[in-house]
Amino acid sequence: MALPLPPGLNHAEVAFLAEMEMVTVVPRQRLESINLLSGQTPPLRPPHRAELPLWLALLLKKQRRANILPPPWLHPSSLAEIIHRETKEDPVTFSAPPPPPSHANPHDPGTARRVRDADADANLAPPFLPSCTAGAPAGYLPYHWLEVAEALLTHAGDDMAAPAGDVRSLLRDLVEVRAAKMRSSTSALEGFGGGLMSLRGVGAMELAESRGFVLGVVDGVRKIGASAEAARREEEELGGGREDDESDEDMGI
Repeated sequence: MALPLPPGLNHAEVAFLAEMEMVTVVPRQRLESINLLSGQTPPLRPPHRAELPLWLALLLKKQRRANILPPPWLHPSSLAEIIHRETKEDPVTFSAPPPPPSHANPHDPGTARRVRDADADANLAPPFLPSCTAGAPAGYLPYHWLEVAEALLTHAGDDMAAPAGDVRSLLRDLVEVRAAKMRSSTSALEGFGGGLMSLRGVGAMELAESRGFVLGVVDGVRKIGASAEAARREEEELGGGREDDESDEDMGI
């Protein structure tokens, strides 16, 4: 008999899905367009930039046929800003996810036109928005931020805007801050129906790592609430029985 699978995705599956994120590359060799299941890739013409799926960009990087431009949110200044926001400005909730492309620059008619064209082609579907390209906004963490950052630091560390060690140190601090915030945010679940836990801005890998802990807390709260409800009903039944006995005594029965 097959064993039941655990709920949710494991780390390897989340990292595999993250490889569909689009990143920006600078080709070092000419390469014609390739037919993929998601459509045709743009032809690569050095030194013009192009956007490719992460898995294809990593393959070209290993073959020394392209360099990968890190997204702006992976720069040390952006990571330091996010850490400051997570710890000082709003130590309770997670920082907001990147805004949709239509909100990136509403005063730029070129941006609005590109967004309309993208919407018409149905190329935008969360969580796979173009939030890991060179044109992504800084100061926001996309849905697959941890997986993309780890892949780029492992296979394209020489393309980073700063030494890979400095970026890893900032990422480690950010992971610790957000993990502690995830653990402390479960306090909103104390008491039966006592509150809601907001997961807005939480990344895919963070959800995969915290799924077991959060589900355990929710299950414990549900059991506590069920016990409290059973005790309350038992008290009501006992109280109702005492009232009936007192009324019988008053009537001389």
